[in-house]
Amino acid sequence: MPVEISENDDSVEMLKNIHISTYNDNRDDDADPEEVEDLMNDDDDDDDDEDDDEVQKPVTLGFVEKPKNKWSLLRQLFPSKAGGVPAWLDPINLPSGRSRLCDICEQPLQFLLQVYAPTSDRESTFHRTLYLFMCLSMSCLLKDQHEQWKRPAVNASRSVKVFRCQLPCDNPFYSSEPPRHDGSDKPLGSGAPLCNWCGTWKGDKFCGSCREARYCSEKHQAMHWRSGHKVMCQNSSRNAGNSSAEDQKSASSSPWPEHEIVNEDEAEYNVDVSTDLDNANCLVSKNQMDDSINSLIDSFQGDSDRRSWGNFQERIARAPEQVLRYCRNVCSRPLWPMSSGQPSTADIPKCSYCGKPRCFEFQVLPQLLYFFGVKNDADSFDWATIAVYSCEASCEGAASYKEEFAWVQVSSPSQVVP
Repeated sequence: MPVEISENDDSVEMLKNIHISTYNDNRDDDADPEEVEDLMNDDDDDDDDEDDDEVQKPVTLGFVEKPKNKWSLLRQLFPSKAGGVPAWLDPINLPSGRSRLCDICEQPLQFLLQVYAPTSDRESTFHRTLYLFMCLSMSCLLKDQHEQWKRPAVNASRSVKVFRCQLPCDNPFYSSEPPRHDGSDKPLGSGAPLCNWCGTWKGDKFCGSCREARYCSEKHQAMHWRSGHKVMCQNSSRNAGNSSAEDQKSASSSPWPEHEIVNEDEAEYNVDVSTDLDNANCLVSKNQMDDSINSLIDSFQGDSDRRSWGNFQERIARAPEQVLRYCRNVCSRPLWPMSSGQPSTADIPKCSYCGKPRCFEFQVLPQLLYFFGVKNDADSFDWATIAVYSCEASCEGAASYKEEFAWVQVSSPSQVVP
């Protein structure tokens, strides 16, 4: 069974169990939060109270690795994954309309990652997954960040979007029995037909010629046409326009390769940081980390940013290959690389469905781009961190996929041109 979390219980015993998990994860979490060493800057204890709050909450680290089997990341196994295409929890009622588009360039968003994070306080969250999407344009990402600063976030145009989906144990899509993880697990039914080009969004538009190929947008239809569908649609028997999420192969190649996200408690990495940084077998070396943040350092605004970066780097150095930090709790907060450009409580909009506050759930680190093979050029796609906030109550409602909130920290505010 999954290790689940309760939103309203702040006891230490509850906090020990907070981590992203697979459906039948039975990991033994024995870490004592009091043993978690504070490696952040302690020169002035009065100034670090907020940082100490975050440190004392057990944090789960996410790492990426290639899937062990071709079926490992199918939706019926409730995976946490990065890259490729999403494994939709509700395979029928997908996000639609403008919610699947970048608000700035109005192009379909690209899937970044998903985190399977059920909670134990109610039956409706027996299965629970959060999905993170973003526009591939760095220009849009910078404008997104500027939108956060110039107006209330609830009215901002976004190029980064988060969706939350949750289901009870008894639902029309999956068996109530835990998966066997032997390749024999099957969902209870097919999913909605997806776009033949991206394999991500619902294909609610048809090819005007063959009437079989489906698309989520005119742009993807045009791209598929130019890539060879113009010839293929002459023979409709060769098309798979009514493919579901389980059997469709998208015509395009995802810009980000598919990885499984596996999790470990941060407490397990409380080792000598200097020794860890000198580990020659570390996949993401200290030099690679330094190279990836040169442009970030250039945007620092005084000692405050540099102090925040020192704290961030020292904490991350415990496990340099981490790509995700998870700690869902009303008192938890992200580990910010910079002090400038952090949101205030008022900057985090309340849930648009129930009106309750949102709390921090997880953050995505720039190390993920290294595993995606993104080059470290001047104009390359990049971010400092992406912090995801979700409804504190994990509310129910008519919409299967409820939009949550992401705060993007790319660079200091003065560095961004609107």
